[in-house]
Amino acid sequence: MLNHKVHASPSKDELPKEQQLAWKMAEVAADPVPIDNDVTDMVINRIIDNASVAIASLNRGPIRSARAMALAHPRHVGATLFGPSADVTVCAEWAAWANGTAVRELDFHDTFLAADYSHPGDNIPPLLAVAQQCGKDGAALLRGIATAYEVQVNLVKGICLHEHKIDHIAHIGPSAAAGLATLLGLSKEVTYQAIQQGLHCTITTRQSRKGEISSWKAFAPAYAGKTAIEAVDRCMRGEGAPSPIYEGEDSVLAFILNGRTARDQGQSPYEPTYVVPLPGPGESKRAIMETYTKEHSAEYQSQALIDLAFKMGRTIDDFDKIKSVVLQTSHHTHNVIGTGSGDPQKFSPDASRETLDHSIMYIVAVALQDGRWHHVDSYAPERAKRPDTVRLWRKISTVEDPEWTRRYHSHDPMEKAFGARVVITMEDGHVVEDEIAVANAHPLGARPFGRNEYVNKFKVLTDDILDPAESARFLELVQRLPDLSADDVRALNPTVPDGYLVENLAGGIF
Repeated sequence: MLNHKVHASPSKDELPKEQQLAWKMAEVAADPVPIDNDVTDMVINRIIDNASVAIASLNRGPIRSARAMALAHPRHVGATLFGPSADVTVCAEWAAWANGTAVRELDFHDTFLAADYSHPGDNIPPLLAVAQQCGKDGAALLRGIATAYEVQVNLVKGICLHEHKIDHIAHIGPSAAAGLATLLGLSKEVTYQAIQQGLHCTITTRQSRKGEISSWKAFAPAYAGKTAIEAVDRCMRGEGAPSPIYEGEDSVLAFILNGRTARDQGQSPYEPTYVVPLPGPGESKRAIMETYTKEHSAEYQSQALIDLAFKMGRTIDDFDKIKSVVLQTSHHTHNVIGTGSGDPQKFSPDASRETLDHSIMYIVAVALQDGRWHHVDSYAPERAKRPDTVRLWRKISTVEDPEWTRRYHSHDPMEKAFGARVVITMEDGHVVEDEIAVANAHPLGARPFGRNEYVNKFKVLTDDILDPAESARFLELVQRLPDLSADDVRALNPTVPDGYLVENLAGGIF
């Protein structure tokens, strides 16, 4: 890997594009390196994973709305949607919108956490949609997905957006654009411009994940994927982008990220502030192997704590006799989904599902009591309002432990952790405590996910929805990804039985 120092630059310096981060990402996208076998297997796993959670969410409100919008943009040779017949095709950017929303709704697909947060599987819907519309085969789709993961994972390693309250979809704009460029075999110049447009158009604030969290949390990455497709289309037609998008005097580093902070402190905003690793020429794209999926439908930083709560809950006879539960954890967990966030909504029985899945206090309370986690039942309004749960919920708090923060940011995969130490104090003074570093499903966890686990997750989430023959067809097809024809790629989205889909009939502009 090559480590690239990235900093703001005065316009008068006329920073050559070859020294700009967007160009270096374009070089990665254009590098025709073979895809390693284990990377191929993992890409297949993630396509299965996306389909699992998307099919399970098809009749939820945001997906009905997104699908209605997509269906208002039919295209004779277009892309397919999760659910409707493969004969129903829409414009690729709208397929990415609907399918991306379906993938994201349950907060149940893959994750990568480093300097910032990410769900790299959000790149797959826009790439699959464009592959279908443009007649690309499975090998091209595979290469595009590998590039998208490579760019997003390494941006997440090097550039923290959350520190400046910028939503993490700002890393999807460039990564999806780069992946699309690989898929389509675009030139470095076109890719460079598309990556810049992809970033420029996806800078949004983290209010989407703060306070009373709305359904926009599901739409946000789909918006980034749709935006990336539109950016690539414009640049393929010869259009340019704001440049240099990262390093420009009035651009992202200078006025949104650390350059602004330096300026506020009376320092030069042009000093090196970020280091982004990227593969060198001829180096394999392996970043997907550093990512991990979820066994439970909740924010990733709760995965390990759900597993630990199951274990600890079995040792407690009466939850009303608990005096307090303290989670000693990382800065991110404490401040994003814990009491460090300062969000009273995280303790509200009337909170939205999106808010509840970003409340570690609620999640631990339910996991302790139930010993199970379900993507629907665990968030049901009647579950959140259960009086004994509310009583326990409000006894739970988080504190930052510097050691857990250090491990969260560690570059050593054997040490990197997303867990906590849980201290339960009973009314009689008895203390129950335990800790966990990584979720059971994590590659270093007690039960790491492999192909069998991904297939099982797909079946658990879709067996009550899909016809058995359709389920088998999809699973057989996707596991031949490198050998799929363009027609096969068009059949990669599972179809539900007639009458299953509930459509949004409210109407809108389209």
